[in-house]
Amino acid sequence: MCCKTCNTVLLFFRFCAEPTVGCIRHSELITVSWADFEFLYYGFIIFDIRSCPATDRQGVKKIREILAFTIVERFKKGFFMITNYQINGFQAAGLAAGIKKDRKKDLGLLLAAAPIPTAGVFTRNRVQAAPVILDRQRIRSGLCRAIIVNSGNANCCTGEKGIRDATDMAKAVADHLKIPEDQVLVASTGVIGQPLPIVAIANAVPELINACRPAGLADFAEAIMTTDTVPKLVREAGTIDGKQFQVIGIAKGAGMIRPDMATLLGFVVSDIKAPADVLKPALQAAVDASLNRITIDGDTSTNDTVLLMANGTAGVQPTARAHKAEFQRVLDSVLLQLARLLVKDGEGVTKLVEIKVTGAQTAQDARAVADTIAHSNLVKTAFFGEDANWGRLIAAAGRAGVRLDPDRIDIYFDDVQMVANGTGLGQQAEDRATAILKQPEFTVTLDLNAGTGEASVITCDFSVDYVKINADYRS
Repeated sequence: MCCKTCNTVLLFFRFCAEPTVGCIRHSELITVSWADFEFLYYGFIIFDIRSCPATDRQGVKKIREILAFTIVERFKKGFFMITNYQINGFQAAGLAAGIKKDRKKDLGLLLAAAPIPTAGVFTRNRVQAAPVILDRQRIRSGLCRAIIVNSGNANCCTGEKGIRDATDMAKAVADHLKIPEDQVLVASTGVIGQPLPIVAIANAVPELINACRPAGLADFAEAIMTTDTVPKLVREAGTIDGKQFQVIGIAKGAGMIRPDMATLLGFVVSDIKAPADVLKPALQAAVDASLNRITIDGDTSTNDTVLLMANGTAGVQPTARAHKAEFQRVLDSVLLQLARLLVKDGEGVTKLVEIKVTGAQTAQDARAVADTIAHSNLVKTAFFGEDANWGRLIAAAGRAGVRLDPDRIDIYFDDVQMVANGTGLGQQAEDRATAILKQPEFTVTLDLNAGTGEASVITCDFSVDYVKINADYRS
């Protein structure tokens, strides 16, 4: 449900005599029924309890049940809205095919009007899911027309049947669209080791294709979620020779996430005109600067896939070096925003933390130290407990396998220095650092004072909820 004036998903809700919704940019309100509440899955929701009749107060509880998580949690994570993004020449859809037990959306389709240049980056885990194996073969052509994605089942470690199922999943789309099978790519995410319910997926394909529409990216984003609590969708625009182009990115991932193509699915569409051999290095560079420097739990997935499609409808072609740099800038921005959203919505996450290491002898040394700290369970539990335990930071740095002098290390929490030359600066500094740790996002900086190398990794805390979520993931 979108605002007719600005085409933005309606953002706020309030109780009057009847339930009403409206766009935050305009004052006009629209009366809706209780049955319409589910669309607020994407909305920024405000409850004005003081002004609503007592009989409507039960609606607060009802909405929370529909959303499946509290309004407070959404505010805490910092998610507000998803705009009705679209690019000319692309359509998308998402629906429930019956893969997930809760009947939530679990099958999505991203569709181009014709075969278009496509590039991909995949997991480096040696255990690779059937759709990854299939896509690695098909992406060599550099062209793609459609991407079908399921959630709830990874189709990994499923043997030859898994390969056949992935192939049949693509074939179902190709047959209905009357296009070559090798123009359809496949992605899956969910539980490893279980057979893919290919019959349910194939039966849902005709409805899925019929549901495709230019404004369907939000439905697609919802359909690829697993333990994510919100869809992730980011748009950026750039300009080349006075002409504007767009890049829209969609991603999912909340657990089993670490660098080395962080564990996730990502799909990027653009109206720029570029062949696959231009898209591939641009995508790899953007992934290395974003999705390859995040971690939630240190586990690398078997299904990681990021695909970039470009249809050229903007009439913009990045040929000159400056043009390619502008496209790279926009692509980098989209993937970095998605990377931060993935960590922010990680399983049980309450803190998003950037670990920044400066003054290393080399950039590789800085990255090794940042990675070691970002993956330390002791560091991450201290973040959750809002404990400025800098000893855990310096201890992790010391086992990163690089040469450093502990007596030269400085440590900062945002702009608060807590350690100078390897020695704590006292209770007052610790109190100020503890106040920083109470924020939902902050930066921890270690200056090794040994050179000019620097690197950063985005990580999170390790909470009780992460354990609960993963203790019964399959059930």
